[in-house]
Amino acid sequence: MSDPEQPSSPSSPPPALAYQNTPNAERYVLEADAMRRRQLRSALLHGSRRTWREHARAWPAVVVGLIVVAVIVAALAVTQAFQKTEENEKKQEQEQQQSKAASGGQLWTVSG
Repeated sequence: MSDPEQPSSPSSPPPALAYQNTPNAERYVLEADAMRRRQLRSALLHGSRRTWREHARAWPAVVVGLIVVAVIVAALAVTQAFQKTEENEKKQEQEQQQSKAASGGQLWTVSG
């Protein structure tokens, strides 16, 4: 077993020890480089957005858009059903009028 005070791999010291002996200017350069690498990695993983958290903002818009599309489709379906019902009622009225006219004409001729 290794001593808890010594790092497990001697080639890579902990970050605190790595910055301990560096001057302030180099420390800022190293921190800026590390931050730039994190940003580039995040941009590579998540696209043009800065973090994965920004993806959650798109979901409410997608849900609202789907609801609006569903309402429009439902309204069109109801409108078409209403028009079809009116057409069927008109056809039934025309058939009833034709059958009354045909049967009414026969009654007049039979009784007359």
